[in-house]
Amino acid sequence: MEMKFKIFRFDPEVDEEPRYQEYRVAADPAERILDCLNRIKWEQDGTLSYRMSCAHGVCGSDGMRINGTCALACQKLVREYADAEVTLEPLPFFRVLKDLTVDMNAFLEGILYFRPWLITLSDPPEQERLQSQEEAKRVEEVIRCILCACCTGACPVMSENPNYVGPAALVWAFRHVFDSRDEKRIERLNQLDFPDGVWPCVNHFECTRVCPKKIPVTKCINTLKREIEKTLPGRSQ
Repeated sequence: MEMKFKIFRFDPEVDEEPRYQEYRVAADPAERILDCLNRIKWEQDGTLSYRMSCAHGVCGSDGMRINGTCALACQKLVREYADAEVTLEPLPFFRVLKDLTVDMNAFLEGILYFRPWLITLSDPPEQERLQSQEEAKRVEEVIRCILCACCTGACPVMSENPNYVGPAALVWAFRHVFDSRDEKRIERLNQLDFPDGVWPCVNHFECTRVCPKKIPVTKCINTLKREIEKTLPGRSQ
């Protein structure tokens, strides 16, 4: 079958305004949108820019907006769009470096702000720091995050408050607030309790809907809010 693609094109070094360019490519219904993108780049237009790596939904590098919904191009199949033109755009709220490639620096800085590593005060044990199955289960969903930024690109709050740390950063904060091996829980909760931290989320649930790893992002953010209200009385917003 033949698929029609309309792809966002913009090179800030040479273009004054973005534009859309159309391509047609032969595709099998079982192929992925990423396969079509690769075919366009390799066979029709080598100037097209986008990110990809593993092509199996593990690295998270090929996040983009596909027909208005943030997703991984390697996870979306041609048959899902067989009766429609496919429009590919960069993730919203990110500075475009070229075409579908966006600047991830501010996004990653938001993750780093919450120190995404275990912080301990006690001396290390002779072997590893142990967790019970129940303790590990508390964070088993959030550790699936692959930093694709689809949740941040889909979040309506980002258009209202560009300083909001975003849902992905809060998922990583959740991971360490509730990791039984971490020994800075109160400090981490205090770090979340600021106007651009956990509080701007107003439960649109778009982050949860688009997460390619099925992480209950909104639920996690609400859990963090309740934990702050319970643990830091008088400090919640």
